[in-house]
Amino acid sequence: MREFDPEIRDPLDDFEKRKVTLLGKTKTVYVAGSGPAVIVMSEIPGITPYVARFARWVRDAGLTVYMPSLFGRDGEMPGAGQAMLTVARACISREFHAFASNSSSPVTKWLRALAAEAHRECGGKGVGAIGMCFTGNFALSMMLEKAVVAPVLSQPSMPMHNGSGLHISPEDLAKVKKRMETEDLTVRAYRFEGDTFCPAQRFAAYEKALGDRFVGTVLPDSAANPEAPLKTPHSVVTLHLIDEADQPTVTARDEIIEFFRSSLFMDGPESRANAAGG
Repeated sequence: MREFDPEIRDPLDDFEKRKVTLLGKTKTVYVAGSGPAVIVMSEIPGITPYVARFARWVRDAGLTVYMPSLFGRDGEMPGAGQAMLTVARACISREFHAFASNSSSPVTKWLRALAAEAHRECGGKGVGAIGMCFTGNFALSMMLEKAVVAPVLSQPSMPMHNGSGLHISPEDLAKVKKRMETEDLTVRAYRFEGDTFCPAQRFAAYEKALGDRFVGTVLPDSAANPEAPLKTPHSVVTLHLIDEADQPTVTARDEIIEFFRSSLFMDGPESRANAAGG
């Protein structure tokens, strides 16, 4: 793991930069690692040094990271003005239905195709996926692709301005729930207690819809990094993670990575440890 400094642009030069065309649309995807695949979808403002750091943790755990560029300037931590511009552009993009309840963003179809392609390339039991904030709900919609078996929703924040809304159609939600029950799958989710972007009502709505297939973890606001540029406790594994032993955010990060590892490898724990260099 390279030295982390969010103030310096991350060149992402330890990732392979690919142009991936699926369903007639081409996007940049950063790929690194070996072993089963995990799709890492960034929060707004994009693939910041914080998001890249998380992706490297996943890679270093013996997994292959696929990190699609969905918005923003790759590798940069922009100022407030540029970040707001990225939000505005995403909100009006046809690929994202930022304010729509009971509806999935169209970009999730492309992401499902990416998951299928990643599974063909990397093997294993299936593919993991984590969405953050603006993309947080995407990992659940991606379960319509049979390759996705380990979804994680980190502070899912859409639909905006409807705290109890779900960013997935009722029909798709029913299909996802049936698949979870048939295949004995779960979805993991994380938020801070006082997060106004991902309020308690959203987790309550998921729990009502999915029952014990939804495993939600709520961290105390005191666990958030007080030096983060965003003062509202929000980004569990990026901005507000405190990279120190025994910190609740580090525990959450390690739980997520172990969820991926235990869900995706075909072999036993000993072989998984060897794959990660353990």
